Amino acid sequence: MNKPNSDPNHSAFADGSHASGKFAVLQVLPALGASGGVERGTVEMVEAIVRAGGRALVVSAGGPLVREVERAGGRHVEMPVESKNPFVIRANAQRLAQLIEAENIDIVHARSRAPAWSAWAAARRTKRRFVTTFHGTYGAGNWLKRRYNAVMTRGDRVIAISSFIAGHIRQIYGVPFERIRIVHRGVDPVRFDPKTVTAERVVKMATAWRLTDGLPVVMLPARLTRWKGQTVFLDAIARLKRNDIRAVLVGDAQGREGYRAELEAQIERLGLSSVARIVGHCNDMAAAYMLADVVVSASTDPEAFGRVIVEAQAMGRPVIATDHGGAKESIIDGRTGWLVPPGDAAALGEAIGRALALTEGERRDLAALTTDNIVRNFSKQVMCDKTLEVYREVLALPAAGVGGADAT
Repeated sequence: MNKPNSDPNHSAFADGSHASGKFAVLQVLPALGASGGVERGTVEMVEAIVRAGGRALVVSAGGPLVREVERAGGRHVEMPVESKNPFVIRANAQRLAQLIEAENIDIVHARSRAPAWSAWAAARRTKRRFVTTFHGTYGAGNWLKRRYNAVMTRGDRVIAISSFIAGHIRQIYGVPFERIRIVHRGVDPVRFDPKTVTAERVVKMATAWRLTDGLPVVMLPARLTRWKGQTVFLDAIARLKRNDIRAVLVGDAQGREGYRAELEAQIERLGLSSVARIVGHCNDMAAAYMLADVVVSASTDPEAFGRVIVEAQAMGRPVIATDHGGAKESIIDGRTGWLVPPGDAAALGEAIGRALALTEGERRDLAALTTDNIVRNFSKQVMCDKTLEVYREVLALPAAGVGGADAT
C-alpha cells in the first residue's frame, strides 16, 4: 500500500504517477447486492483496475458481492452510504475524505445519487477527480427532485450507459456534450455462453418450471412491475391462439403481490392457463435463456439500457424489444432481433410468431450475428476498457478545478 500523503493537493495527475498505470480508484455505491447491474459492474471494474496495475477500493453498506470485490484484488470499506439522511451524508463525506487521503485515491467514481452527494463533497475537499455513472432517467418531476438527481451530472466526466441516457442528461440537465462519455453496460461472454451451460442446469430449471419437452418457450424476464409490459406480453400471446407454446414470466414481484394477482387473473381471463405461467425470481439466467426459443422485452417506458436483451443475444437467442430507449442501440432490427412499437400487443404478437417460425438454419445464422454483435460492442471487456479510458482522460486534465463540476 502506498504511504499516505497529507497534502490535500496530491493526486496522480499532479505528480504524473498515473502514467505507469499505478492509479487508485474509489467506487462508491449504496450496497453490493447480488443481482443488480450497478453492483456487478462495480466488481468488474475492480478486476479491470487491478489488471491495469491500479488499486481498487469500494465503499458501500455491504452485501453478498463484498467477497467478490476482495477476490478480485480490491478492498471494501463499509459505510452507511445508502442513507439519504442529510446528516449521515455529511458525516459520510468526512469519512470518505479521510479515506481518500489515507489511501492516496486519485479518482472517486460515484454510481448512485445518495452516495454521490458524499463522494462529490469528499472529492472537492481533497481535490481529487470525480466521475459519475448515470444509470437511469430517475424521477425528475419537480425542481427539488432534479436538484437531488443533478449530483450525478457533477463529474469531471459523466458516464452514460447508453446514447438514450446521454440524450436525457443533455436535455434535462444541460450537461455539455464534451463532459459526457457513453459506455454501454457489458455482458460477461463467459457466463452467458451456451457452451458453458450444462444440460443438468437446464433440465433442473425446466423441471422446476414444469415445462413440457418439445414445446417452444417464449420468455419475458423482468421484475413484476407494470411498466415492464407483462400485460402487453400476455395480450400478444393470446393473439397467437396457440396451445403448443409456453409463455414464461420470469421475475420477482418485489412485494407487488397485487400486480401479480392481476397478471394471474389476466392469464385466466385470456384462456392462457395451460400456456402462460409466472415462475418468480431466477438465480441462473444463463440456463433460463437456454430454455427460451424467443426472449422478449415489452417495456412500455424506455429502458436505460436493456440488460436482458443483451444477455439473451449473447446466448444466441432471437430477441424482440420495444422500439425505444437502450434497446434501439443493442438490436439491429431485422438482423439480430426485432423492434416493435411500445404497448402494441398486435405488433408484438406478430413478431413473436415470426421468431417462432424461424428454421433451424435461420436460427443458427441469427445466433452467429447476435453473439458477434455483443462481443464486439457490448461485452464486459469493452465496458471495462472504455471506463479505464475515461479514468485516464480525467487524470490527464489540468489540475485547476479538480473535484468535479459545479452544480448543474
